[in-house]
Amino acid sequence: MNKPEYHIFLCASFRLKGDPQGVCFKKNDGLAQYLENEILDRSLDAMISSTTCLKLCEKGPVMVVYPQNWWYAGVDSEEAMDAILDAMEDGRPAEAYLLD
Repeated sequence: MNKPEYHIFLCASFRLKGDPQGVCFKKNDGLAQYLENEILDRSLDAMISSTTCLKLCEKGPVMVVYPQNWWYAGVDSEEAMDAILDAMEDGRPAEAYLLD
């Protein structure tokens, strides 16, 4: 496998014992699958990984794109995902969702 251009980390709020909890888990219902489908439909060179808690619950759901180091907050809708993916296609961050 070649290293992808983008590696997307989607907070799933998993805790030490593996139980999903928290804002990111509760608000991301079905969005990981939507993101995967959109990446395939758009032929983006990207990979998705669900993570443990990223410790930004008050700003969740949180998503991080590497190696660009773009941290996004409030990614809780298909519209937010689309805006981020649209920007990625243009090689830039989606300013409206970037963490401060």
